[in-house]
Amino acid sequence: MDYYFFDSSGIVKNYVIETGTNWVQSIFNSVATNVIYAVSIAEVEVIAAFARRLKGKTLTVADAATASAQFRYDFVNDLRVVEIEPILLNRAVDLAEKYALRGYDAVQLAAALEIYTRLINLKIDFTVSTFTFVSADNELNSAAQNEGLTVENPNNYS
Repeated sequence: MDYYFFDSSGIVKNYVIETGTNWVQSIFNSVATNVIYAVSIAEVEVIAAFARRLKGKTLTVADAATASAQFRYDFVNDLRVVEIEPILLNRAVDLAEKYALRGYDAVQLAAALEIYTRLINLKIDFTVSTFTFVSADNELNSAAQNEGLTVENPNNYS
């Protein structure tokens, strides 16, 4: 079993055709063998991304509605959602300061690190190589790598 943490930029690629979509969809389409985590704020960020693309006319009304409906279903049924709690926010503050991250990027990374720690503590069949942080944000990926996470940028896949 492989474990993934997707930030919002990675999640969007499952619903909107762009660089990296095929790679992201291959992971999402294998939820029987892949566990996909996201932080609760991703729900707002992904829907906002669809709305911005609709406003910018890079998504049609029909495509935005389809993407939104499918994402909302997947968010509830397929993703394992990490709630934002005070301890997570404290870690996010530290990460924002340490790496000069945007606020929600720091929350995304703090959530990924929390899941990573939980998986290690469960002592399940888990190795470092089976947990991957997925983001299309180079600054966030750099911080995640500095924190010891394995990172994939879906933009590296055509």
